[in-house]
Amino acid sequence: MNTNVILKAFEHPDETRFFEKGRFEIVRIGDMTIGRATYEPGWKWSEHIGKSKGERYCTVEHIGMVISGVATAAFEDGTVTELRPGNLFYIPPVPHDSWVVGKEPYVSLHFLGADKYAAKK
Repeated sequence: MNTNVILKAFEHPDETRFFEKGRFEIVRIGDMTIGRATYEPGWKWSEHIGKSKGERYCTVEHIGMVISGVATAAFEDGTVTELRPGNLFYIPPVPHDSWVVGKEPYVSLHFLGADKYAAKK
């Protein structure tokens, strides 16, 4: 039986994806890819990630948890949901935008979708 424990930290991520007003740090551990999103006030997915990819909406499926700050999940049908500290969230793989609300940076952990999020084409 293998009893090796693996310890990793976001202070030393396996990969960091940088974009205007934010970054997405990735840690691969076991069979999982976990991401930490950090967005500055004024960040908006469609402007700061989608625009460079020629995409209006994100279509990545997300499961995550908000650590600090407030952001939205805004869908094509007009539904807008605020994501607040302590919230666990599921965002389906349908077209959606997102942006930071207020003047505090937003930080969240992503347990599903991290491998695809903000990836280069």
